[in-house]
Amino acid sequence: MSVSHVFDTYAKTAQGRIMHFDVVLDEKDSTEALNYAKAWLETLGIQDAVVTQENCLFCHSAEAPAELRKQIDSQGYAIYKLEGCPK
Repeated sequence: MSVSHVFDTYAKTAQGRIMHFDVVLDEKDSTEALNYAKAWLETLGIQDAVVTQENCLFCHSAEAPAELRKQIDSQGYAIYKLEGCPK
């Protein structure tokens, strides 16, 4: 199986809510991870969230679980929700 790269990410909304999630992708590319984080937030209707390169950092590499692998294969990245994210 292929190894994916996990970027530990924090975003802060204009209302002050903190969202903690991992961006998982096959390339070890911090710029791409940040772009995917912003794109995912936009799919939630959260355009005002602040997420920067300092808040989207490479964490580790591992084989992605099957559900995340499906997301990566279909859209180029996966999101693993941790704290403060919508269900």
